Amino acid sequence: MTLKRWIDASRRHKLPALALTAAVTLLFAFGISACENVASYTQPSLVRFIDASYIAPAVNVAVEGTPIASNNGQGTISPYASVGASPAALIKITAATGGATLVSTNGTLLPGHQHSIFLTDNGAAPNSYTVTILEDQQTPAAAGHSAFRFLNQAPKAGALDIYMIPSGTTMANTIPLVTALPVGATAGYVSFASQTVTMVIVPTGETTPKYTSTAMALTGGEVRTVLIVDTQLTSNPPVQVYMANDVN
Repeated sequence: MTLKRWIDASRRHKLPALALTAAVTLLFAFGISACENVASYTQPSLVRFIDASYIAPAVNVAVEGTPIASNNGQGTISPYASVGASPAALIKITAATGGATLVSTNGTLLPGHQHSIFLTDNGAAPNSYTVTILEDQQTPAAAGHSAFRFLNQAPKAGALDIYMIPSGTTMANTIPLVTALPVGATAGYVSFASQTVTMVIVPTGETTPKYTSTAMALTGGEVRTVLIVDTQLTSNPPVQVYMANDVN
């Protein structure tokens, strides 16, 4: 083989290899770009509204202009709505009948998380509203366990002890699940073994129930938020309880 033929043959073998290298390089670059696009995608935040205000009228709630609750009154725990995550999401609460905004504030809504917008007041005067952003548990409780969170907004009842009394057991033989929960406080999620229980709420240190639920058959995985407020029209029961599922 002459020198010229040898050079031509070498070039013919190198061209497919160079083409393959270029193709692999292009695919690799595209793969990195695709991964970067996926990584930069921001998940929405799931948000709901909990109304524990004694003085607010029925309200509408919007987050960054997206309505998440409509015509809600005290004791309402709205379903979750999907909104864009934001470190300073604009939250507006207005009377359902219209008029000036009752509350306008900003709150952090994390991507891929669940939050509750919690409205309270000091019960003394108009424009005394407080808005708190709660982060909600979004995964089921451990197998064979249930997780409950308690919000005490019952100033007349005061600090509370909360029992989950197993079926066939008396309060005298039951240890409080939560002790001395102050007014305005939130007891984080408390996990306990799932079974049929009755929830009993009493003022701290007392034995006369302020509230007794019907029997709850818990089978495991339940995650619930319990809002406790003073009743406004009756003395028996002295407190009212509203409950919502945090994980469907």
